[in-house]
Amino acid sequence: MKLKSWRNGMLALSCSLMLAACGGEKQGGSQTASTKKSDGKTLNLLTWEGYADPKFVKGFEEKYGVKVTATYFGSSDELVSKLKGGGGNVYDVISPSSDVAGYLVNEGLVAPINLDNVPNYNKLATKLVDMKDVKKGGKTYGIPFTWGPDSLIYDADVIKEEPHSWEIFWDPKYKGKVSIWDDISNIYLVGQMKGLDKDDPSALYNMTDKQLEDAKKKLIQLKPQIRKYWATGGELNDLFANKEIVLAVGWPLTPTTVNATGRNLKEVIPKEGITGWIDRLMVVKSSPNKELAEKYINYVTEAETQKLVSDATGYGVANKDAAKFMSPEQAQAIHIDDMENYMQKINFWQIVKDRNKYNEIWNEVKAQ
Repeated sequence: MKLKSWRNGMLALSCSLMLAACGGEKQGGSQTASTKKSDGKTLNLLTWEGYADPKFVKGFEEKYGVKVTATYFGSSDELVSKLKGGGGNVYDVISPSSDVAGYLVNEGLVAPINLDNVPNYNKLATKLVDMKDVKKGGKTYGIPFTWGPDSLIYDADVIKEEPHSWEIFWDPKYKGKVSIWDDISNIYLVGQMKGLDKDDPSALYNMTDKQLEDAKKKLIQLKPQIRKYWATGGELNDLFANKEIVLAVGWPLTPTTVNATGRNLKEVIPKEGITGWIDRLMVVKSSPNKELAEKYINYVTEAETQKLVSDATGYGVANKDAAKFMSPEQAQAIHIDDMENYMQKINFWQIVKDRNKYNEIWNEVKAQ
């Protein structure tokens, strides 16, 4: 998603977006603590593509008289690599997904957040704030920002009957018409197909060597079906728009975007279930701008700002009150109209303890 937020998997792209800083609001000739200027400071983000869109970032710059710069990463592993490779002294705010957020906490790469500076935290979806992966020692290290499901998306003009199982991806009639993300999350999907998370949701993220080998075999069997492993949300949109594929794993943005051109894509939760992601905002431990970073986090989790975040990205947002500022169609598209109930159907990504092994398996799949 690009200015329609091309989030996950942006092929190791790293660029900076420099946004002009403007003067802030005046309140009766003085500034309250909440709108106090920050002396032209720069807040440096390391984030997914689209998470520094002017639609919602510019208002923060104007309010506090600061400049926001963004460097984009293309995968969770790239984020970790940048932080460990010296980026911990460069960036202030990061937006990891839920399969690495807990790892960053355990590795001491992020700072605890002063929730007194983030009052909007109390307005965020219960399901998201109750997750334990970003909590340690009674402190909170991450604030929910956006979220979404890894749904089965299909072209309803070609596939007339709603698919009920992920197994349709392996149906020979759709050879060369399937696309999945170039990411280890496909291993989670296969584990879910095998029912590994029936009694323990974390089982998908802690698979045994035997289970990983089984997943590898299943994904290798899928290769004749694959038109392309997509790298960005925009690339997946194009694959559907150009009628190159009829089935994919994807996010709500794709049906919304492609259907706006007159197509008929639909998303469904198969009988085996779906996984999903939560992107948190976290403050880098060595950030010199922690208080400003917390102001930013609070600003972008306000209900009205979250509506703008969804406008820019097409993703679900954490503040349920954002629905008040949306059309019924937008609220339905990102599942915020039935947020708490819908989330109960998702096995949200968790920390992958042996992430190197998962990456090794996925690379072996692609190498076949």
